[in-house]
Amino acid sequence: MTPPLLRPDWVAPPGVHAVMTLRGGGVGTAPYDSFNLSVGVGDDAWAVAENRARLRAAVGAPLVWPRLVHGATVLRLHAGCDEHPETPADAAWTSDTGVACLVTAADCLPVFMALRNGSAVAVAHAGWRGLAAGVLQATVHAVCDSTGAAPDQLQAWLGPCIGPRQFEVGADVLQGFGADAAGSPAARHFMPRSQEVLASPRWLADLRGLAGDALRGCGVRQIGASRECTVEDRSRFFSYRRDRITGRHAAVIWRG
Repeated sequence: MTPPLLRPDWVAPPGVHAVMTLRGGGVGTAPYDSFNLSVGVGDDAWAVAENRARLRAAVGAPLVWPRLVHGATVLRLHAGCDEHPETPADAAWTSDTGVACLVTAADCLPVFMALRNGSAVAVAHAGWRGLAAGVLQATVHAVCDSTGAAPDQLQAWLGPCIGPRQFEVGADVLQGFGADAAGSPAARHFMPRSQEVLASPRWLADLRGLAGDALRGCGVRQIGASRECTVEDRSRFFSYRRDRITGRHAAVIWRG
């Protein structure tokens, strides 16, 4: 059975395929119902294995499952590489066919990238810690340094994530982006909450806005974005912020 899949709203480069899984179409039971793809969240191991097998069949290429740590390490993948690498990483890229780059998420932002000629693809897991650590800049540099391409030859698509109406953060996140400094361009992506009823200052943050700034800052010009919020759409998306105990989606890109 082919699970329902979301595809980036972009004009795909030649030979490039990209999907993000949705919540339905799998075999898991509550609170992981039904297409959870993470082995580390408490779900039944058989259900996760079956869901991964369904995704592998839909993609038609081996899936490499990195160990995400909310950092800025980027893996370069080659056809035939280990599908379960021990190296912690929050992004992956390849110029090979026969292997799929993948990250998981449940509120964090998946960022798809591809050279416009289709010769290389990448995907990054961009929660606020990874964004602040430079995971998108590291991914752009990894692709461009190895292929000789200029950053403006890349196109990007920002997938569903926790939206700016739901992502309430504290001063640590503001400081992580330097948005607490006078004149910081990042400050426009943080909307102050009313402080009258709060014990400490809080803000609503825009992950996609911060990601767009990061990409443009290193030379990427062609950037599209979903408007969907994982927290607000319970029927289609897992959300850690909403449910705490829940599944994970996969964002996958490959050359075929």
